[in-house]
Amino acid sequence: MAVTFSDLQTEAGLKALEAFLSGKTYISGDQITKDDVKVYAAVLDKPSADLYPTASKWYECVASQLASSFPGKSLGVRVSAQAPSEEAAPVKEAPKEAEAAAEDDDDLDLFADETEEEKKAAEARDQAKASTKKKESGKSSVLMDVKPWDDETDMKKLEEAVRSVELEGLHWGQSKLVPVGYGIKKMTIMLTIVDDLVSVDDLIEDRLTAEPINEYVQSCDIVAFNKI
Repeated sequence: MAVTFSDLQTEAGLKALEAFLSGKTYISGDQITKDDVKVYAAVLDKPSADLYPTASKWYECVASQLASSFPGKSLGVRVSAQAPSEEAAPVKEAPKEAEAAAEDDDDLDLFADETEEEKKAAEARDQAKASTKKKESGKSSVLMDVKPWDDETDMKKLEEAVRSVELEGLHWGQSKLVPVGYGIKKMTIMLTIVDDLVSVDDLIEDRLTAEPINEYVQSCDIVAFNKI
């Protein structure tokens, strides 16, 4: 009996897979088949053991046996690329015609050309991994002194000019004015950066002390730099 799974790249799809695998070792029986390989390829990464314990255990089993032979008889599985509904999409039986077609070939050709569906799944998997890697990049908290040219510099405009700098991975925090003598005040400001995206040295040299901001800013000094 062939079954159809909704988009396994989403929480709803994984819930449906978890429900289907309840009480089962593999998708189509007690032995691994190409059905398991098809579903495995459509899952972006190993499901959470806390949220989907059965699917997580199944994923590990398939991963460990992927290079082995597949003695079991495949029953046929189709993985839909359509987005699931708000409720977890249930596993449903496919038409008998599809079942008959799926049973025509029990051999899995690992060197066959990828289908469009498999290519999309692979691309989504790569994008998810890249996104995860980007999110895991370290962050740092920086305390910076921004000094004006003289006591006639408009400190409000100086702060506006500094905060006008927008970069991916840069977040400006609180600031305050600190007297330094002779009527001159400096601005002390907090900022948070993503280490792989923002260089503080480049920020100072290429943005804060370059035109047009250098009309207000004479120099910048890093007071503190701490990893978060």
